[in-house]
Amino acid sequence: MNLQEIFSNLEKQDPEVYDRLDTRRESMRQFARIGGKIALTALPLALGGMFKKAYGQSSYTITQVLNFALVLENLESQFYTKGVNTPGLIPTGNPLEGYKIIQQHELEHVAFLTSTIKALGGTPQKSPVFDFTAGGTFPTVFSDYETFLAVSQTLEDTGVRAYKGQATHAQMNNTVLTAALQIHSVEARHASYVRSLRSAYYNDESIRPWITGDSTTGIGSSVAGNYAGENNTVQLGIEIKNIDGFDISFDDASEAFDEPLTTIQVLDLVAPFIVQ
Repeated sequence: MNLQEIFSNLEKQDPEVYDRLDTRRESMRQFARIGGKIALTALPLALGGMFKKAYGQSSYTITQVLNFALVLENLESQFYTKGVNTPGLIPTGNPLEGYKIIQQHELEHVAFLTSTIKALGGTPQKSPVFDFTAGGTFPTVFSDYETFLAVSQTLEDTGVRAYKGQATHAQMNNTVLTAALQIHSVEARHASYVRSLRSAYYNDESIRPWITGDSTTGIGSSVAGNYAGENNTVQLGIEIKNIDGFDISFDDASEAFDEPLTTIQVLDLVAPFIVQ
C-alpha cells in the first residue's frame, strides 16, 4: 500500500488535510513520509481514527461495503478450512499445498477486514452459518474432489467479480479502495490457480485460467448465474471483437475483460450457501 501516494492525492483534493488531521502540520507530513514502513495490519487502526476525527463523517456506507466483503471472505475461509482438513479429499502435493495457502490468504482477509471495520467505528458482521452443499445442489462437495474443485472455482470467479462491483462504492475512501484492490488481485490469482487445477485434473485445455464468455467450463447450469454477463464484448460503447480490423475472436474479446457483479446479484448467488 503506497501511503505516500494516498496522502499526496488526498492533499490535492483537500489542501488543508494536514490541518484537519492535526494542528501539528509537520508531524502529519512526517507520518505520511514514513507511512510506507508501517505494517499493513496497523493501517486500519491508524488511518481509520485519523480520518474519522478529521472529517467527522459517517463511515456507514464504507462499513457496509466492508461487511459485504467480510461475508464473502468468511464463506471462502470456512470452505477451504473444511476442505483442507477433510482427509483424502484433496490430492497431496501441489493441490493440497496450494489450497492450504489459499486458506491462509482467506483467513488473513477476514482478520484484515474485521480490524478495518472496527477502526472505522463499525461493527463487523457476525459470520453466517454456511451450507456448502448449497441446499443440496453440491451434496458431495467434501467427499468428491471434482465437486470440491467445481465449487471452489465458482466461489473464486464470483469473488473476483464481486470485488470489482464494489469498487465504485469503495472509492470514497482511498485507503479502503487500495486495500480492496489488493485483495481483489489475490482473489483473481486464486481463481486462475483453481482453474489450472481443474484443467490438469481433466486434462482439458478448454478450462482456461480465465473466464471465456459465460461458459461454466463444464460445471453445469447450476452455476450459470455466476457467469451471466461475462459474454459481453462491448466496453465503453466500443465493440472489442475485430476492433480496428484486427482478428479478435469473440472468445478473445470476452476473456480480455471481467464484468462486475452488483451487491444484489452476489447476494442472490451466495444465498443458497447461507443457512442463517
